[in-house]
Amino acid sequence: MAFLFKIIESENIDLVIPLVQKLNGHQVSDAILKQRFYEMIEQNYECAGIYSDENLIGICGLWYCTRHYSGKSVEVDHVYIDDAYRGQGLGKQFFNWIYEYTKGKGYESMELNTYVSNYASHKFYYNEGFNILGYHFFKKL
Repeated sequence: MAFLFKIIESENIDLVIPLVQKLNGHQVSDAILKQRFYEMIEQNYECAGIYSDENLIGICGLWYCTRHYSGKSVEVDHVYIDDAYRGQGLGKQFFNWIYEYTKGKGYESMELNTYVSNYASHKFYYNEGFNILGYHFFKKL
């Protein structure tokens, strides 16, 4: 089966909402997610997608910035691959595409957060060469 990796066009950002809902367990309404994604695309954000034929089956948000400790950095966010496509090496292929894509844009480092209970992702990111540098804290204002 052939897969296509590409950046989702801004006008098609709504396509990511069903996958984000699966990732986060419908914690936020579709309407709020739509509003937030339209704001995000105005704030140094892109979303990469995995397509099987015309169907979006995986996503990965990309936030771009320059950080004092890492230089030009891309932060990977809300990585999700549909359950039916897991365990086939697709995540590795997707990340290889993302590495090449972001290096081609001049970025020199990558970082991410993952939920502490998502053990499968921890193993994946370790195998991809990521190291734990600290904790991610969150406070709702």
